[in-house]
Amino acid sequence: MKIYQFGKENQKIFVMFECTAEPWWVFKDSCSLLAKDYRVLLFIADGHDELGTTFVSLEKNVRDAANWLRKQNITYIDAMYGVSMGGASVIRFLATEDIPVKKAIIDAGITPYPYPKPICRMIAIWDFLSINLVTRNYQMMKIAAPPERWTPKNEDPEEHYQKIFEFEKNHYSPATIYNVFWTTNNYSMPEPMPIIDTKIEYWYGEKEKRARKNDIKYTCKVYPQTVVKEFKGLAHAELVLMHPQRFYEEVKRFLEEEDD
Repeated sequence: MKIYQFGKENQKIFVMFECTAEPWWVFKDSCSLLAKDYRVLLFIADGHDELGTTFVSLEKNVRDAANWLRKQNITYIDAMYGVSMGGASVIRFLATEDIPVKKAIIDAGITPYPYPKPICRMIAIWDFLSINLVTRNYQMMKIAAPPERWTPKNEDPEEHYQKIFEFEKNHYSPATIYNVFWTTNNYSMPEPMPIIDTKIEYWYGEKEKRARKNDIKYTCKVYPQTVVKEFKGLAHAELVLMHPQRFYEEVKRFLEEEDD
């Protein structure tokens, strides 16, 4: 795990968990904007940190992040954000770690499957084969994520995609791919669930509405205080990756709302 910091001079802590299959720099613009107001801690999971590590489990990802925070004497978190796998990390962090979080944004967070384990294994194998194909084939990557939609503003599509492809080819190992998809869909949660007073919003893009239906239902069940927010016209993780200014404004809107 590697941690990137932005806005070190600020007092308020903003913890950010990334999604899978992406290098740290795709979050740089969003983190830089947040750094105007917060000390932003961007946690890059094992298998994504360019250090030759392998992702083991979501549980370990959360535990490692919490242990690092404790070593830095951070005992209170003003805001926490995670997208996709990162959203799953937020869901588990809130339930299992003893570091209070004032406000949390779960952006398209993945929740544990309710299916029998053999079915979950079959899904994990299918996910592994599909993602392994996309991350190892440049043309397939462009088909899965069309450059005209997924190239950041003011960047050259070919340069951006080549950089992403080289990262995935050299740092995103088959073991990491399988472990990411198995554990992000099957991580454990405590029973009974603790009651927490964190103010929570669950975000999702309109184009992923069907895919997030069960995730929203689960999140609202374990955290009844959750407020659900849909972003019209957007797809999975598109807000934070492609629209940093809008992302920043939405984060500020939520974090600066008066507490009830």
